[in-house]
Amino acid sequence: MATRGRPSKKINPPAPPPATQDWREGSSRNERGRLIREALFNAAGEIVGERGYQDASITLITQRAGVAQGTFYNHFDSRQDILDKLLPTLGKSMLEHVGECTKQGKTLLEREELGFRGFFSFLKAHPHFFRILNEAPSFAPKAYQAHLDMVMEGYMRFFKKGRERGEIPGYSEKELEVVAFVLMGARLYLGRYANQDDSAGDDVPDWVVEAYRKLVTHGLSGA
Repeated sequence: MATRGRPSKKINPPAPPPATQDWREGSSRNERGRLIREALFNAAGEIVGERGYQDASITLITQRAGVAQGTFYNHFDSRQDILDKLLPTLGKSMLEHVGECTKQGKTLLEREELGFRGFFSFLKAHPHFFRILNEAPSFAPKAYQAHLDMVMEGYMRFFKKGRERGEIPGYSEKELEVVAFVLMGARLYLGRYANQDDSAGDDVPDWVVEAYRKLVTHGLSGA
C-alpha cells in the first residue's frame, strides 16, 4: 500500500463561467446560431436549477434566452431533447475539472481526496448542477444513465491504474465496480455540505473531507 500522505487541501477552483455573449452581437450567421444555442442551453440549466425539470418549459427557456419560441426548434428537437443534453454536458465538464484537481496528488488516496474537493468546488462554480443531477433519474433517465456510465468509466480507469501500482491490492475488478458506486453515491448525498456562497471560504468543511478521507483510506486498504 502506498504511503498515506496528506495532500494540500488547497486546489485551484474552476474559473467562473464566462459571461454568455449576447447572440445579437454575433458577427456572422453561424456565430449567431452558435450563441443562440448556447443561450438556450444556459437558460435551460438555470431554470432547471431554480425551478426543477418539471417547470422548465420552452416558453420560460426562450424568454430567459431572449429568443422567439420558433427559434428553439432550429437547435433542439423538443423540450425533452434539451433537457436530455443538460446532465451529460455538465457532467463532462465536472469530470474534466475533477481530473485537473487530482493531478497534484501522488497516490491514489491523495488523488481521491483532491477529486472529492474538486467535486465541491465545481458545485460552487455551477450551483445548478446538483439539482440537475438529483432530478435527472425522474425527468431525464437516459441522460442520467449516460452520466452514470461516464463517471463509472472514469472511476474504473482510475482504479485500474491504482491496482497496477499496487495501491489497492485487496479488491478484484468486479469488487472495484461496487466501490465506485459507493463513492459516487457518497458524493451525491454529501453534496448537501456544498458551500455555494461566493463570499465564503472553503467549498466544503474540512471535517467532511476528513471523514471521507478516513473512510476511503481504511476501506481501500483492503484489510
